Amino acid sequence: MNKRIIGIAGLVVIGIAWYLFRPELLFISRTVQEDFPKIVTAQQTVPHGGTPIALAKGTFRGIAHETKGGATIYDLPTGQRILRLSDFTTSNGPDLRVYLVVAGDAHDSAEVTRAGFVDLGALKGNIGNQNYDLPADLDLGKYQAVTIWCRRFSVNFGTAPLAQSHL
Repeated sequence: MNKRIIGIAGLVVIGIAWYLFRPELLFISRTVQEDFPKIVTAQQTVPHGGTPIALAKGTFRGIAHETKGGATIYDLPTGQRILRLSDFTTSNGPDLRVYLVVAGDAHDSAEVTRAGFVDLGALKGNIGNQNYDLPADLDLGKYQAVTIWCRRFSVNFGTAPLAQSHL
């Protein structure tokens, strides 16, 4: 009877640990290849001649996990603003999010939570090119870095400090 209870308890612990840590994600990559948004103008006047303007850009570096690629914030002629991750790669993990961080260089996990951030949503893939819509009322002058954040474990996977050019 005791061996049976210990066996069942062991299976429950293994199931919970598997759910929390999702170890299979360390071996499974998810590639995303989103195109840059198409600019559609129907004979209308658009800001800055119909050309997207890069407002800020940076290059990722790993913090807790190797992370590479570029992060650029664009102002589109439609008035929409996006964050584009280009030639991006990082480790996969559970519940990864894309954050814009107030800190100029989110060099560790504590800096992200201390400085403050806005959550742009779930990371679409750990490899590739991808776009994230920015809220229209977001004050871009306030946010100085892009971070890939593991929400489950409160870990900063990697950061791209942003150099702002047209704000």
